[in-house]
Amino acid sequence: MLEFGWRAMRQMSSGVIRRLINYWPPFLFSGIRVIAVTDDWRRVEAELRLRWWNRNAVGTMFGGSLFAMTDPFYPLMLQHNLGRDYTVWTKSAAVEFLSPGRTVARVSFLLSAEVLNEIRAATEVGEKCEPEFSGVISDPEGRPIAKVYLTLHVRRSLTANHARSARRPPPEKIQDRAAV
Repeated sequence: MLEFGWRAMRQMSSGVIRRLINYWPPFLFSGIRVIAVTDDWRRVEAELRLRWWNRNAVGTMFGGSLFAMTDPFYPLMLQHNLGRDYTVWTKSAAVEFLSPGRTVARVSFLLSAEVLNEIRAATEVGEKCEPEFSGVISDPEGRPIAKVYLTLHVRRSLTANHARSARRPPPEKIQDRAAV
């Protein structure tokens, strides 16, 4: 039986998921390619090669393709590292174009253990957390093409919070001193 969704993704290697992402239509038809995903999903690298189908009117890389190559990765990395109990989505994004992309554009995304711990702590009781991430898209020589700023929305699901509180012993009752 063919299985889709979270359980199936957890059983696949990062290499298999990387290849599947490369066939995702927005990436496939833009020329975006994921070139590396670490097994722990804490580092992802992507690239975009200039082709006739992703050129803009002046012959350089289309800005929408540059942005598209950055959009899903931090949410995917967080979702994979935090687990099913969390909802993660991109709340806002901004792109600052610095120079025209004329050959290849590359970007790396890194997710530190400190950031994961901060998000877990901030969302422990069901509160939302809105971490901010950024990335620099550069050419093969390391010259920046664009900077991307992402604000994500992260929240631990209430059912996960209820399940955790059900495992905790109830707090001791405080006696009413007026009744004594």
